[in-house]
Amino acid sequence: MMNQAQFACSVAHRCGGCQLQNMPYSAQLQHKQNLVGRLLGRFCKPAPILGMKHPYHYRNKTQMAFVMTKSRRITSGVYQSGSHTVVSTDSCLLTDPQSDRIICTIRKLMPSFKLLPYHPFSGRGFLRHVLVRRGFQSGEIMVVLVSATPIFPGKNHFVNALLEKHPEITTIVHNVNRDFEGLMLGPNEKVLYGPGYIEDTLCGCTFRISSRSFYQVNPSQTEVLYNTALEFAGLTGKETVLDAYCGIGTIGLCAAKRAKLVIGVESNRDAVRDAIANAKRNQITNARFFRADAGAFMEEFTDSIDVAFVDPPRAGCSQQFLNSLTKLAPKKIVYVSCNPETLSRDLRILTKAYTAEKIQPVDMFPHTNHVECVVKLCRQ
Repeated sequence: MMNQAQFACSVAHRCGGCQLQNMPYSAQLQHKQNLVGRLLGRFCKPAPILGMKHPYHYRNKTQMAFVMTKSRRITSGVYQSGSHTVVSTDSCLLTDPQSDRIICTIRKLMPSFKLLPYHPFSGRGFLRHVLVRRGFQSGEIMVVLVSATPIFPGKNHFVNALLEKHPEITTIVHNVNRDFEGLMLGPNEKVLYGPGYIEDTLCGCTFRISSRSFYQVNPSQTEVLYNTALEFAGLTGKETVLDAYCGIGTIGLCAAKRAKLVIGVESNRDAVRDAIANAKRNQITNARFFRADAGAFMEEFTDSIDVAFVDPPRAGCSQQFLNSLTKLAPKKIVYVSCNPETLSRDLRILTKAYTAEKIQPVDMFPHTNHVECVVKLCRQ
């Protein structure tokens, strides 16, 4: 394992995104192992954490904010942790170098096209953020230009200039977001070049990824995570499987090859659209996807389920969902969590009817405090 001290980041003290960067990677893994043991050890002894061989430049999704400095210079960078202050940087130890280069090119092109960063107080300017997603297996690249206004002066010439510098880009999207307190991406967008999405391969399946769809940012560790989840499920081809909080169908479609039927539920409209397209793309006919809140969907669901995959956001599962899942009583629950604190809270409820047999931590986000866990629960 490499020592982070050899790769010190010049803006780490101002950015705050890599909370563990000053620790050797082996010490980071031990820190996370201790955290998981402290929070989850009462349910089951966690297995040794699965780390990365090369824990750098692993993110397939890069996003940078654009601002104008006091000296009237356009700069781009990341938000300082817990604030709206932009820390200027051209590269990051965690992000894809090719994506970083594209963002730097966009910043350099802006003056010649008289495009300015948007200033929320004056209401002037155009560009707020740039998001780049790259398929590490496919090599396909999506660039999303996020503005506060739908008016994009000289957009065709700008797109041509960007493609001339980076012909590897396969699609460009213009997203409009007027909201300054919510999510980075807004509800309205227009495809300027290419199909408006990229594809990538994960666990033998090909997935369509649009700008607003959730897709794990560390593809190599995602395969480790999902293969662990599938191993815990122990599918034989006879099971009816529920994939709750299914996103674009990554876990469910990987499981469909080993199950009788997969039922996925997700509240994000774009993700459900992508999940349906992904099933067709992979010629999977035994998967159904529904757009609904997982808790509300489960209250109305009456079919028999053998295995439930649960992969909620950091806030964990709702009480409504957990109650409905317990009543549904699948034989196994495989809980994939990105937050051991909310996982501990949810396990206190689930272990009233289930036994936690295995807990496997996975380091999805090296140099940060975050740690992913997969838990196998069997009905008592």
